Order: sequence, then structure tokens, then C-alpha cells
Amino acid sequence: MVVDSRLLRGALQGRLIVSVQAPQGSPMRDPSVIAAMAEASLVNGALGVRLESPEHIGAVRQRCPGALIVGLWKRVYPDSSVYITPGWEEMRAVWAAGADIVAIDATARHRPAGEELACLIERAQRDLKVPLMADVDSLENGLRAAALGCQWVGTTLLGYTEATAELRPPAWELLPVFREQLSPETALICEGGIASADQAVMALEKGADAVVVGTAITGVDLQVAAYVGRMGAGR
Repeated sequence: MVVDSRLLRGALQGRLIVSVQAPQGSPMRDPSVIAAMAEASLVNGALGVRLESPEHIGAVRQRCPGALIVGLWKRVYPDSSVYITPGWEEMRAVWAAGADIVAIDATARHRPAGEELACLIERAQRDLKVPLMADVDSLENGLRAAALGCQWVGTTLLGYTEATAELRPPAWELLPVFREQLSPETALICEGGIASADQAVMALEKGADAVVVGTAITGVDLQVAAYVGRMGAGR
């Protein structure tokens, strides 16, 4: 497997990746809008962008040919709560659209159609030769994903799975333990709950190699709704 040097841990040190996404039904979800926000992030110093859906990945790849793209595809299946690039079909589509690294749910939850995480990772490495980012919710799941071959481990799903529903990101307590127990080659990404530049710096201090920020930068829908709601409650 030939891995883009930008994906290696050393190249990630202290860098920002911006998650450029918009919820279903939002006017911001237009591919041209996503691509514009991605370009604005990149020209202002972000190392890369994290994008959802083959359509948006393709739009950004066309507008920003040299962009570092972390790609995923959120799809909901009735037999599983896993939704971030849950299976082979999604993984292949994300890779074909132009992602440099594919983010997958690497928790221990039951996957659609009972597909096993280990089999999915092995197939991706064999047939696509694709670098993977493991979105996890716990130390155990992160270490397992790294052992199975994922190059990046991200704290993306802490607080968003049934087993961690009582927790709230950022994953401050997990980061130093992860850094101590992951191999030196595996990149540790702090994603989830980072709401300020000071918090991003704190994540780096606690052991993260890079930080993913989404809502605080590009989440227009959620940010505006939060302001309006808080101001309305104060009246």
C-alpha cells in the first residue's frame, strides 16, 4: 500500500482538519456550498477536510484537486445503529469519489447484515488498499481498530453510542491513555466537542496529533439555532 505522506503521524502534528458537513434539509448541504466552505478552510491553513457523502467528496475534489480529504458516508440501516461508512458498499463509494482516507465506525456494535469489522478492514486493505480512520468510542475499540490495521484512531463517537451515552465529548480522559498505548505509527485524532481554539490546543497537549473541528467552524445551522434558542430563553 502506498500511503500519502500527509496521512502519516508526523505530518499531522499540531494540525487542524475541518469537518465540512451540513444536516439533511439544510440549504448549506448543496455540493457547491460544501466545496466553497472546504476551500475557505484549506486556504486559511487547515491541513484537510472531513466530508460526508460521495457527492460532496467529488465536489471538493473537483474544486480543490490537491485537498487532503477524509471521507465518510452516513447511511442508516434498520438492523444496526452503525451509520458512519457502515459497510463495503459505502467504503468503496467514498474511496472512488476521491477520499484520501476513509473514516469508518470501528465500535463494537452490531453492523448492518452482521458484517464483521475485521473482515471489512481486511477487504478494504486487500481490494482497495485504502488508509482508514477508525471512529471509536472507547480505548478498547480504538486499540482493536489500530491492531486490525487502521492508520488513524479518532475519538469521534465518544458520547454517541449506547455504551457511552452518559459521556460528553471532548474525550479529555481518553487522549493521554490512547497516546500511551497506541503504537508510535498510529495517529491519534481528537474529534468531537471541540468548541474553541483553546480547546483544540488542550487536545494537542493531552496527546492528540491533530484535531477535527466541525460545528464550531462550519455548523451554521446548529450554531444559529443555538444562539436563537438561548436568546429566546433569556427573554
